[in-house]
Amino acid sequence: MLPFISIIIPCRNEEKYIGKCLESITLQDYPKEKMEVFVINGASEDKTGKIIQDYARKYPYIKILENPKRYTPFGLNIGLKEAKGEVIARMDSHAGYEKDYVSKCVKHLLESGADNVGGVIKTLPARDTISAKAVALVLSHPFGAAGSYFRIGSKEPKYVDTVFGGCYKRDVFDKIGFFNEKLLRSQDIEFNQRLKNAGGKIFLAPEIKAIYYPQPDFSRFLKHNFFDGVWTIYPLKFGVKIFSWRHLIPLLFVLTLLICGILGVFLPLFSNLFFLILKIYFLASVIFSLQIAFKEKNIKLFFFLPIAFASRHFGYGLGSLYALIKIYKK
Repeated sequence: MLPFISIIIPCRNEEKYIGKCLESITLQDYPKEKMEVFVINGASEDKTGKIIQDYARKYPYIKILENPKRYTPFGLNIGLKEAKGEVIARMDSHAGYEKDYVSKCVKHLLESGADNVGGVIKTLPARDTISAKAVALVLSHPFGAAGSYFRIGSKEPKYVDTVFGGCYKRDVFDKIGFFNEKLLRSQDIEFNQRLKNAGGKIFLAPEIKAIYYPQPDFSRFLKHNFFDGVWTIYPLKFGVKIFSWRHLIPLLFVLTLLICGILGVFLPLFSNLFFLILKIYFLASVIFSLQIAFKEKNIKLFFFLPIAFASRHFGYGLGSLYALIKIYKK
């Protein structure tokens, strides 16, 4: 009596990760006759397409769809239009999944009465380097991930604002529509916000586990956070507000430093305040970095973690500021 589930995986240029993702799906303990997997290829320019084709030939429940518009919301909606399942699971190509991921998602979806269910992610280094380890650890720490429970974990199940991926009842999409194609990022946050506004519930179950591989170096991590910051604020241009207080902290931090830095040229009080804020931030970063380095028994991390924290906070904040400027200019 298990429901038929449609798994939707948008991807583009994911040759390093799509194989791990699909392999973990083939190992799921959910009955394969109750499952279809749509991998939506966003005009990849690497070996992603070939890897997907190899899996599709081997496993008939894996199917390939093309997304000529490349970006995630278009891919998600292409998959939704083809999906036949009573349950829809949105999965990330940059991740791997425990063998009971799907079965536990369905179990909690049926038992909790929620409209969307998800779990927690274990963030692992994408490479065997100190910088990659630092990035992964920063995304798993409250100082780096704020109140994002699917990143930092939760000791007990709880209702939340959003989850990683998401396993939805099909009728949710019939009621509130598909993903917003104007939002090249953050479309899942906006969708879950729409779902909650319509009276829906989003449930996080810690026993549902996935593995996530973030950017392997600081330059790509900084760039990724910059665009995450952009797409936290830029949806305001379309009349969409997706952010909560925790999303605004990096923006307020960067704005405060910028204002104090400018006024500090003329007024010593603001110059002193500028350096005081930087000192407090640096001290907090050093303390957390030292704690993490000791916990991981790797003192080398102490010298890399502050860079990763700064890439996270300043990248996100500058991206949000850039979005504000862009909205104002237009």
